[in-house]
Amino acid sequence: MHSLVHRGPVRLISSFLYNKFHTSTSANMPIQIGDKIPSVDLYENTPANKVNIEELCAGKKVVLFAVPGAFTPGCSKTHLPGYVNDADDLKSKGVGEIICVSVNDPFVMAAWAQDQKTEGKVRMLADPNACFTKALELETEIAPLGGIRSKRYSMVIDDGIVKAINVEPDGTGLACSLSKNIEV
Repeated sequence: MHSLVHRGPVRLISSFLYNKFHTSTSANMPIQIGDKIPSVDLYENTPANKVNIEELCAGKKVVLFAVPGAFTPGCSKTHLPGYVNDADDLKSKGVGEIICVSVNDPFVMAAWAQDQKTEGKVRMLADPNACFTKALELETEIAPLGGIRSKRYSMVIDDGIVKAINVEPDGTGLACSLSKNIEV
């Protein structure tokens, strides 16, 4: 298509068709309210257990939050425990799934889940190559944690569509993305 774009009148037609039918969810902007959650595989417990996030969010209300790293102080002492403690309340308001995502391997997420006693409350999904995080355009570089990580955020997804999103202003703080601030 790019070879046609630069040839006279065809350029206008090609440009019009491209802009009219191009369905990318972003134009160099992070995911926003009204956007569809991307179809990306995450991992639960082992690399063999793929979970497609788009399919998981279909037909239900989901609270999804992301942390910069498993077992890190703010994530282990405040962020994840808040969602574990508030899980029953959120589910009583119609939330079908509460999901924690981190750019870690699935074994680390499974160990963290066991350490934090998340079973039946919060599903712990690994994004080992940051594919989901990059698709949302919510990645950040945190060299001491190993490079590319997720910004800290929370979102409400209803039938695959983002209804609310709270991204920490500095990407890592603990304020707007906490469970007590989520409105379902």
